[in-house]
Amino acid sequence: MLFSIGFVVLFIVGGLTGIYLATLGTDIHLHDTYFVVAHFHFVMVGGMVMGYFAGLHFWWPKMTGRMYSDFWSRMSACIIIFGFFITFIPQFVIGYHGMPRRYPNYPQEFQFFNVMSTAGASILGLGYLMPAVYLTLSLFYGKRATANPWSATGLEWVSQSPPPIFNFDESKMPVVVCGPYEYSIGVDQMGRSLPDAPSGAPGELDESGATKGHDTNVPAKQES
Repeated sequence: MLFSIGFVVLFIVGGLTGIYLATLGTDIHLHDTYFVVAHFHFVMVGGMVMGYFAGLHFWWPKMTGRMYSDFWSRMSACIIIFGFFITFIPQFVIGYHGMPRRYPNYPQEFQFFNVMSTAGASILGLGYLMPAVYLTLSLFYGKRATANPWSATGLEWVSQSPPPIFNFDESKMPVVVCGPYEYSIGVDQMGRSLPDAPSGAPGELDESGATKGHDTNVPAKQES
């Protein structure tokens, strides 16, 4: 979730700053400055990489059958978002004040912002390195993932984790039991509770490790 939120925030910043580069009057001043560098990275790296990490963390249990550390994944997302702003916000500032990109030397008044950007890049690198560590460790030490650990609505979550060769048990094909816009099984898009599901919901494992009841896509609702 945090990676998805980070994608939205960073991509919006990149999109809004692109307005100034698409406007002739401001682009004359900002063209070929560090403002362009910061805008490009907010869109391409902040958008693409954060979206990639969001998808990777979402489907990792389904692909590998193992759960990763929730704590370290949240820490990684927060560090990446924080590092991104520390790295590229100073570049917006020095770009606005006319510092061109691709220059190794710059006036003394820009030194603080360049040092700040370098420090932010170090934080950002740490955030990018963390998933490589805890995702790799999860393959060896992670808890076994159930079929649907996120209570997601997609039919791929009906199959066990990781999926068998043919994805679904041929004798028990998946059944669509919720609308296309429900965010989570058991709750509709308005936040209202859906009816209780039958027993043997997907995500539960029997003694042999096989998934029980994957002829439905709704886990039993837990009573509060």
